[in-house]
Amino acid sequence: MKKQELFATHHCVFTLTYHLVLVTKYRRKAINKEMLERLNQIFDETLDKWRCELTEFNGEEDHVHLLFEGHPAMQLSQLVNNLKTVSSRLVRRDFKSHLNHVYGRKRVFWHRSYCILSTGGASIEVIKKYIEEQGNRDP
Repeated sequence: MKKQELFATHHCVFTLTYHLVLVTKYRRKAINKEMLERLNQIFDETLDKWRCELTEFNGEEDHVHLLFEGHPAMQLSQLVNNLKTVSSRLVRRDFKSHLNHVYGRKRVFWHRSYCILSTGGASIEVIKKYIEEQGNRDP
């Protein structure tokens, strides 16, 4: 098992890993291979601007998955909104003809909702047990 890497600022030590799932509007099968490659680049560049790191990315015709390392100073909902806004604007520009065929002239790409999950190296059960056992050790 890979050891979890910790990051540090002046006032905290952290590791914040998130799994984000974005779905296309109406679950339309809009994403092709070239668009998936472009989305990977867009998300990587956008996350870098937020002092985050894209760890893994992939998707299918109607959704994408991002695994990324976050930072404690970021506001998660604003980051997700920025990821969706920037990627939508750029893929609609770069793949205009293809997306016009899928959506008509509507200026849409992502569904307004999303799924964000925090991930970690230990299960909830292990963490709960660790906390419960605090102060219960023999000296």
